[in-house]
Amino acid sequence: MLDRLPEYIDPVHLADKRGELKGQLPISSLDRLADFLADDNGAVSIDLFFSREGHLPIAEGDIIANLELICQNCLTAVTLPIHSHIKLGMVKTIDQANRLPEEYEPLMVLEDRVLLKNIIEDELLLMLPSYPKHNNNCLIPQTSHIGTDIFLTEEQSSPKNPFAILAKLKKPENNNGRTEK
Repeated sequence: MLDRLPEYIDPVHLADKRGELKGQLPISSLDRLADFLADDNGAVSIDLFFSREGHLPIAEGDIIANLELICQNCLTAVTLPIHSHIKLGMVKTIDQANRLPEEYEPLMVLEDRVLLKNIIEDELLLMLPSYPKHNNNCLIPQTSHIGTDIFLTEEQSSPKNPFAILAKLKKPENNNGRTEK
């Protein structure tokens, strides 16, 4: 196990040596994820163990992070806690990826050196919801401490009959502005 995470890794070599990577990666270093974030403070905790299952080099472990995304309803920050257990099978071709056991996701390893942050960032991007939003309905107007709606006036918030105007038109008026019965 290493004290700090390396920038580049050789995942096949780590699998041969039964290596382990444990540490934290700053969220601010994940460039592709930045477009989805409201705030890039914090870190991603990584605990990966590399080994072989037969001839297949694998990486298995946990990724833990709290991501501050932008709610697509109210456009404010919403925290998405992520705790994911991943199982990656290292492959060099699409044919090998298609033959992977079902419990493994393919990790294409075309070179000896792979950026560790790219592997982690790919996994985080796959875990993001299509439309991040708060668990509660954040579009419902909140009431203030005095009991009035912040977003709606009393006139706007009272339900109205959409046909009330038709009822007024239906009743003929006399000359002094009073309706006849």
